[in-house]
Amino acid sequence: MMIKTVLHPVTDLAKAKAVYSALLGAEPTADAPYYVGFDVDGQHVGLVPGGGPQKLTTPVAYWHVPDIQAKLSEVTAAGAVVRDEPKDVGGGRLVATVTDADGNVLGLIQDS
Repeated sequence: MMIKTVLHPVTDLAKAKAVYSALLGAEPTADAPYYVGFDVDGQHVGLVPGGGPQKLTTPVAYWHVPDIQAKLSEVTAAGAVVRDEPKDVGGGRLVATVTDADGNVLGLIQDS
């Protein structure tokens, strides 16, 4: 289990895309009006205009897990609160978020 995906809310997608392209030294691998993503060295960095449907207000790191339901059970038993239940975002990929005791948002991803 490791962090392999980080999503950043942005207000100006075109400007953010230019900055992240320069920072990462790569062009986007996904480029749509609702999402721009970069895949570099096993990491995925995503830009989400306006915080997207997740209403992100800060970057969110996503841990890739083999069983999202099992991990949700573990972290909620430890005190986390489910923010977004698992949902399929395409291709069988499930995503969910929880908050820790300080309100930090933690993401989980399970690939099919």
